[in-house]
Amino acid sequence: MSTPVKHEVLIIGGGTAGITVAARLLRKHYPDVAIIEPSDKHYYQPLWTLVGGGQATAAETERAEASVMPRGATWIKSAVTAVDPDANTVTCADGATYGYDVLVVAPGIQLDWHRIEGLTDTLGKDGVSSNYRFDLAPRTWEFIRDTRSGTAVFTMPSGPIKCAGAPQKIAYLACDHWRRQGVLDNIDVHLVVPTPRIFGIPAIADNLDKVIADYGITLHAGSEVRAVDSASRKVTVTSVGNDGAGTDSTLPYDVLHAVPHQSAPDWIKASPLSTSHVGGDANGYVDIDKHTMQHVRYPNVFGLGDAGSSPNSKTGAALRKQAPVVVENIGALLSGRPLTGSYDGYASCPIVTSSHDMLLAEFDYDFALKPSFPLLDPVKPHRPYWYLKKYGLPAMYWNLMLKGLA
Repeated sequence: MSTPVKHEVLIIGGGTAGITVAARLLRKHYPDVAIIEPSDKHYYQPLWTLVGGGQATAAETERAEASVMPRGATWIKSAVTAVDPDANTVTCADGATYGYDVLVVAPGIQLDWHRIEGLTDTLGKDGVSSNYRFDLAPRTWEFIRDTRSGTAVFTMPSGPIKCAGAPQKIAYLACDHWRRQGVLDNIDVHLVVPTPRIFGIPAIADNLDKVIADYGITLHAGSEVRAVDSASRKVTVTSVGNDGAGTDSTLPYDVLHAVPHQSAPDWIKASPLSTSHVGGDANGYVDIDKHTMQHVRYPNVFGLGDAGSSPNSKTGAALRKQAPVVVENIGALLSGRPLTGSYDGYASCPIVTSSHDMLLAEFDYDFALKPSFPLLDPVKPHRPYWYLKKYGLPAMYWNLMLKGLA
């Protein structure tokens, strides 16, 4: 049996997290950094909400993976199928096995469309779409644009999802468009969320309640869509939590924006790295210390981004703060020093409330507000934030973050 090719730092995933960590490591002159990533394309996913709301094009969000691969990194163009942290090896779909001194696990998150009965077969058809897929976000805009009356339903599933604000943002963009078209009064809009309120920070929830009331949206808190019946154009809504758990009702729809349940990739769930490996979270995320980002059982493994078990919101802003911590702690580990890097749970959730306003929710593990722009009230929508979302953040992403500079 041949000895696997070994790398000093092996990174699983060439998305935002993997590229950012690799770029930072290479800037610190690490000689041997490899990235396993099968995709030809790299996407700036936060803009997909604006694509679905008719405020951006899908083409703006897509670039060649080769164009963001850091110079000096070894690109292993394959997909991981298994990891053996006891042997310090990773196996890929082509059968090749790679060894490592340090492993960084950042494969992103898996979209479990099948967990909502009937959803998979109707996606992209008959008024049903989702901004959580590159090819479907333009369909969302087509369905919104073509709707002049009827019922619109916007959903959010229970459990952790990437960009937890996205399910409500598209509802606001749709209502803003319908209002400008003079047809909002002809559309019955419903927003179905599993949480007790629209946002976990009361001061922000208070202001979003005003946005919801202004658009005339009916909010179904503590609820989620369990099934889609495309033949009759109805969704089954079930209560979640202790109050009325299991109680079902139905809503008709002419346009439906559906958000899938999400979990760690299946190969992570099946591995010793997973929270589910020790009887924990069934979503199976990489079992890491929430401050150091180091695996709780395998010291030479780190995880960050959407597949990590840290209880922060799964946003690009979160991993922008996680990446320097991971790089600092890799350096400490390799040189035999105690880990000094610590992540405080910072996440940023830009909540677009119309085609010209945005609320920028920034907070840590304790839900303490951490505003980057303290001159603007951090719990209210503001117009300057809209330009940050549309122009500033994408520019920072492509030109600074992916190059290890921000």
